[in-house]
Amino acid sequence: MANAIAGRRQARQVLCHSGLFGRVEDALLDDMLNRFQFETWASGRTVPAIEVKDRFHVIVSGRLQVVQINQETGRMVTLFLLAPGDAFDILQLLTGQPCEGLFEARDNLDILSIPVDAARAWIAEHPEFNRTLLPYLGKQMRALSQLASDLALHDTETRLAHLIMRHLDKEAHGPPRLKLINDLSHEVLAEMIGSVRAVVNRQLQNWRKAGIINLDRGHIQINNLEALIERVKRFQLPAPK
Repeated sequence: MANAIAGRRQARQVLCHSGLFGRVEDALLDDMLNRFQFETWASGRTVPAIEVKDRFHVIVSGRLQVVQINQETGRMVTLFLLAPGDAFDILQLLTGQPCEGLFEARDNLDILSIPVDAARAWIAEHPEFNRTLLPYLGKQMRALSQLASDLALHDTETRLAHLIMRHLDKEAHGPPRLKLINDLSHEVLAEMIGSVRAVVNRQLQNWRKAGIINLDRGHIQINNLEALIERVKRFQLPAPK
C-alpha cells in the first residue's frame, strides 16, 4: 500500500510539472490520475507502435526512444526522445492512426496508460485540457521540423552539434551540462541524427582532440560551448535575401 501511495504521489507530481497536464485544474487532474493504469517497461524493451495503439501513455520515470526503421536497409532515425511528463503516441490520439515506428525503453520505465477513447473524451469534454494539448503538440511538431531540416540541410558535425545544444540543461549552474542524452551510446546518438555509430564516434573524438568536449565513461562533458557554436556557424546556409 505504501508503495502504491508513493507511486501515485510521484505520478501526480510529474503530471503537475509536465507540459501536457501542468495547467489542468486539480480536480480534473485527480480524476485523470484515478483513471490511469500503472505499467512498467524494462530497459531495452522494444514495442511496435501498432501493438499499443489502443492506449494512450504518459511517462512517469525513465526515457523512451521513438524510432523509424527502413526495413530494407536497417537504417534507423530517432523521431523523439521522451522523458517524464511526455506522452506517446500523441498523434494517434488525435488522428486514430498509430505511427509506423517503434518505442524502445532506454531505461526502466514507469508509465501511466488509459484507453484512447477515454483520453479522447477529455479532449471533447474539458477545454482546459485542450489549452495544454495544443502547445504540447506544437512543440512536438517543431521538433520534427528541426529534425527534417537537419537531415536535409546539414552535415553530420552540424547535426550532432545541434543535438547537443538542444539538450543543454538550461537550469544548470556553472559549466554547460547535458540532460537526457548525456549517457547515451554513440550508436543511439547516431540514430538521433540519422547517421551511424562510426561517424558519430569519429566526430566526438575530433571535438575531444580540439578541447571542445571530454568523453568520460560514455558521458559527454562540454569544455568549450563557444567553440562548438562556432563550428556550427561555419556550415549555416546564408539567409535568403
